Amino acid sequence: MPQLLRSARTALALASAAVLLSACASFSHDAPIAGLRLIGEQRIALKQPFEGTTVGGLSGIDYDAANNSWVMESDDRSEINPARFYRAALDYDSRAFAGVTFNSVHFFTQPDGSRYPNLAHARLEQGDQVADIETIRVDPQDGSLWYGSEGNRKVGLHPFVRHADSGGHYLATLPTPAMFKVAKDETGSRNNMSFEALSFASDGKSLWLGMEAALYQDGPLATPDNGSVVRITRLDRAGTVLGQYAYPIEPVASRPAPGKEADNGVSEILAVNDHQVLVVERAGVEHADGIYTNHVRIYEMDTQGATDIQAIPALAGASYVPARKRLLLDLEKIGLPRVDNIEGISWGPRLENGRRSLVMISDDNFNAQQVTQILAFEVL
Repeated sequence: MPQLLRSARTALALASAAVLLSACASFSHDAPIAGLRLIGEQRIALKQPFEGTTVGGLSGIDYDAANNSWVMESDDRSEINPARFYRAALDYDSRAFAGVTFNSVHFFTQPDGSRYPNLAHARLEQGDQVADIETIRVDPQDGSLWYGSEGNRKVGLHPFVRHADSGGHYLATLPTPAMFKVAKDETGSRNNMSFEALSFASDGKSLWLGMEAALYQDGPLATPDNGSVVRITRLDRAGTVLGQYAYPIEPVASRPAPGKEADNGVSEILAVNDHQVLVVERAGVEHADGIYTNHVRIYEMDTQGATDIQAIPALAGASYVPARKRLLLDLEKIGLPRVDNIEGISWGPRLENGRRSLVMISDDNFNAQQVTQILAFEVL
């Protein structure tokens, strides 16, 4: 799209979104959210080279307040380059989003200090993992990193959450409930649909962990006719489950071409306060030509009054109260030229007007039919 047209569309979006402005002059981290106002969009070129690596597949983002930088992880399964994350600067204020600058690249390591291999070179019998990293968070206590991998059901690799230092070097693995392990029968996590979402709780002492899709025993996946349900779990830093809740997923927002695919799932979460979490629902709908349309909506989940389901082994047929949800933003209705595969969301620094900012990022899958877009918002 020509830059002039893109700028015009962004200006239109800013004008149309201005009606969301509230009288509140500031926003505390755990205050209720009235809405999100789009500031602007930046895109990263397809397969942009940086320090000997190929940038792409950016499926997680978080703000490192201690040094005013952003971490962005790639879900490259070490096929193009070893599993890695980037540190970058985002230049935006309440008026405009001016640019993105990559500053460094860092490689995640396994417990033995080696980088993660791809499947062809993994020594699975010796404990190698093939990392499919979908989410990353900066520890508010010390700046270290926590990240989640979806594993690989086809070869028996379980999803995991690991703790690393600020350079990506392995520190520990967080114990997670056995129900999330993969199995040979149809129980546990589905392939490529497990640990997609991670967020520190608002007090920084515990973590929220979100599944992308339903466990086999919890029911079928979402379709254009029916929704689904996923488990969102709160754990302390030792892996003790503090609570687990059923989050209802919407039906897929449109229908695929005959014989093509469509899904809807949770692609990231972000804690607002002790009982509310933002949830990114991202649907992909395939057309006859193989190109996908993405429907992305941001919901506010509220666990107050919901059943703690950690002791319910299978949700299908069970009696429970799911978490409540409220639609906060439909990305198709804010004037963007296109909405791509949004998989990352993070709080950002305060704007000059005192309000908080929020950033989203899309995973282009290293695919020429997609884009890496970074969106900056003002939190109202």
